[in-house]
Amino acid sequence: MLFDLNKTVEVLERTPQILQKLLSGVSDEWTMNNEGDDTWSPYDIVGHLIQGERTDWMRRLEIILHKGDKKFIPFDRFEQFKESEGKNLQQLLSVFAALRKENLQKLKSLRLTDDDLYKTGIHPEFGEVTLRQLLSTWTVHDLTHIAQITRVMARQYKEVIGPWIKYFRVIQ
Repeated sequence: MLFDLNKTVEVLERTPQILQKLLSGVSDEWTMNNEGDDTWSPYDIVGHLIQGERTDWMRRLEIILHKGDKKFIPFDRFEQFKESEGKNLQQLLSVFAALRKENLQKLKSLRLTDDDLYKTGIHPEFGEVTLRQLLSTWTVHDLTHIAQITRVMARQYKEVIGPWIKYFRVIQ
């Protein structure tokens, strides 16, 4: 599939709704448990998505589009643990939805051209990256974390599924 900004927005605008429907109102056992040491719960993942909305995607997009220093600020993949403290999941889902809506409004208002999509920034690990790659990654990042959330939730029943486990690679 070739990159298409409209297709990117199709996914990015749906992620908050998907997470709201999947996670709202379910027991903490579904949302607060993880897969073991050094893994994240659905609650943690939503916090991580919030941090991306606040400090990563749009900030890097702006660096790419503006003249001057093209170096990205490193993204703290664990900041959510501090930032989510004392908040419940519903609060996090609401914050994520509001931030995503605001970021997509900004993105749409930029009226990006094909030339813009080839502009570059400097990633701290990868070096030069294009705006097209950044926007594609934002989309894949969402899809990856949706898959991660459903995997973590499915694994909560790993021990009780019985012989059907052989049919579900997601929890093996």
